[in-house]
Amino acid sequence: MSKIVVKIGGVASDNLTTDFFKQIRQWETQGHEIIIVHGGGYYITEMMERLNIPVLIKDGLRVTTEQALKVTQMVLIGQVQPAITTLFQQNGFATIGLNASCDNLIQGQVIDYEKLGYVGEITDVNPASVENVLNKNYIPIIAPLGMTVGGQWLNVNADDTACKIAEAIGADALFLLTDVPGVKYSDQWLEKLFVSDIEQLKIEKVISGGMIPKLESAINALENGVSKVHITNCIEKDGTVITKEEVFA
Repeated sequence: MSKIVVKIGGVASDNLTTDFFKQIRQWETQGHEIIIVHGGGYYITEMMERLNIPVLIKDGLRVTTEQALKVTQMVLIGQVQPAITTLFQQNGFATIGLNASCDNLIQGQVIDYEKLGYVGEITDVNPASVENVLNKNYIPIIAPLGMTVGGQWLNVNADDTACKIAEAIGADALFLLTDVPGVKYSDQWLEKLFVSDIEQLKIEKVISGGMIPKLESAINALENGVSKVHITNCIEKDGTVITKEEVFA
């Protein structure tokens, strides 16, 4: 069976519409296996502010102190993931929530403790943890948290998590949902984009800010076996489809 990985934001009510679930159902009917990776930054920030914990962002990454890490775990595993799994179940899908503690699913290492605290980069993914859930006809709902060899929890980027999961399981397609319909060039949304184009678009400043790490993660996924990556704001639309150039040659 072919596999489709979808990265959604943490605000489930914005992402999980009736059309979203119709598309998931259609993919399943067509024989695809679905894997969901979710974010949660909005709710993490909300909870940290409520608890008077400083919110610091450096280079687009949340500085994650021990306090911030505990809040991140609590929100992702205790609030966001259950909300998403519940919505899937209410729409007739069987789901299981997964995180870094599930059979060494997401392994990582600290990027720069002095600068970012417990922010990690992913070093390895255990595909068997995902495959075991898929084999039971459940949709895995995965939280973006990692763990070091020594058992230290890490806050990891959700886009990067989705890309690394897609690489590990050999996904045919990866959808990175964002707040825009795709990548824009000269006032037009691009339908197709090749890996070889992206560096030039960065130089021209056509892409900037949060889109840069998203596209860099997409490139890594494509270079490691994922067939195509979609940048879109809803899975019913292809958005900008990124591939290695030879796919469309």
